[in-house]
Amino acid sequence: MILAGRLRSHMQLAPHTCPQVPQQAYCSASSCQRERRRQWQRLKLQTDSDYQDNQARAQQTWSQRNPDYSRKYRESHLKYVKRNRALQHERNAKAMVVQIAKMDASTPVIPLPSGVYHLRLVTDSGIAKMDVWTVEITVHSCECKSHVDIAKR
Repeated sequence: MILAGRLRSHMQLAPHTCPQVPQQAYCSASSCQRERRRQWQRLKLQTDSDYQDNQARAQQTWSQRNPDYSRKYRESHLKYVKRNRALQHERNAKAMVVQIAKMDASTPVIPLPSGVYHLRLVTDSGIAKMDVWTVEITVHSCECKSHVDIAKR
């Protein structure tokens, strides 16, 4: 549908515009109004920090009232779970690295020093699990010389 000289991809029917409003960009159809509200919210989230804070608080409150929503959703939508797993396996296969880990994981240049570390199980598929153990690693090393030169007299 073209309104005010612009094509709106979300509009499918002939415009229901009001002749008294020549700059009208959205018609009164529910799909057009839904798109108008979506665009308004997107702009508001980008430009209004108070609105961002309010939306974040509302989302957090909802999450606290519905702590097991994700689990119940997955239990009731088995096709979604199956498809999601298949897509994750495809993404893992495309990954150039052998294992998936935290973004800041790296191979140390120097040996691991003694200290307290968080240990995380990585499965055969290369996906790090959420369970984390706190462990203490103590490095024992010997400063022995492998070859001792003895002066000859």
